[in-house]
Amino acid sequence: MKMIRHQTLTIASAIGLLLFAATAQAAVDAHSRNLAASCAACHGTNGHSVGAMPVLAGMDKTLFVNQMKDFKSGARTGTVMHHHAKGYSDEEFEKLADFFAAQKQ
Repeated sequence: MKMIRHQTLTIASAIGLLLFAATAQAAVDAHSRNLAASCAACHGTNGHSVGAMPVLAGMDKTLFVNQMKDFKSGARTGTVMHHHAKGYSDEEFEKLADFFAAQKQ
């Protein structure tokens, strides 16, 4: 009886940890998706541009972050990107980079 109770508690704990981890991951993904939503007007849904704008889906994280920092500092020029980039923190650049890198091209 004690062995069954111990196994049940172990399984219940493992399920609880998995649910907690899944909930935490979903919150991070939702925040990243929300940040990326403003990019969709020009760069397409989830970074899949079909026009003249660069495709962000599948972009290397380091390249994305460096380009965004360059837009923010003025080192890289663009029509509106310098305005957009100034609205994001370095942490948000990282979240966006993770989000777009995870999208399939």
